[in-house]
Amino acid sequence: MLDREGYRPNVGIVILNSHNEVFWGKRVGQHSWQFPQGGIQHGESPEQAMYRELHEEVGLLPEHVQIIGRTRDWLRYDVPEEFLRRQQTSKNHRASYRGQKQIWFLLRLVGSDSDIHLRASEHPEFDAWRWAPFWIQLDSVIDFKREVYQLALSELARYLSRGMRMQQLAWGSPLDLFQSLYGSEEDEPSETKPTDKP
Repeated sequence: MLDREGYRPNVGIVILNSHNEVFWGKRVGQHSWQFPQGGIQHGESPEQAMYRELHEEVGLLPEHVQIIGRTRDWLRYDVPEEFLRRQQTSKNHRASYRGQKQIWFLLRLVGSDSDIHLRASEHPEFDAWRWAPFWIQLDSVIDFKREVYQLALSELARYLSRGMRMQQLAWGSPLDLFQSLYGSEEDEPSETKPTDKP
């Protein structure tokens, strides 16, 4: 399912643990790491697609997570031609498909690490996983996705911090550095705390 510009609707998922570390999955048989993501099927809302992909790729159910927020609009990336040639067999399809447009969700894991199962589906996406700092360096992400990862993390950071201060940190700074500089979420006045809605 492509839009008129050749982008496939997709969801990206950032999962936080209690330390505000993010879930990273290593793609099966590759040395690249990424967040869970997947296409939105016909008739699905982005939230429905997110829950389906969350279970298929990570094994988590809705009761294992809490939605903290989502990006306001679609974030897009183009897939390079050499990848399209490898993945597509139809020349016409290859010519019309440009890449992905994504709604990104920020989730809090309210279950435990033991709830994560990478083989919940017959075709696993990941063969390993780990927790990493929110502002992790993105050099292990395939290069054509890095910009959209930066955009997604920067926008979703507003749910974790006061105002724009967190976005002013150098990329790769650990979240605890922000908290030591500016205080924790618990120190915020109640009227400035982020809500569950974007």
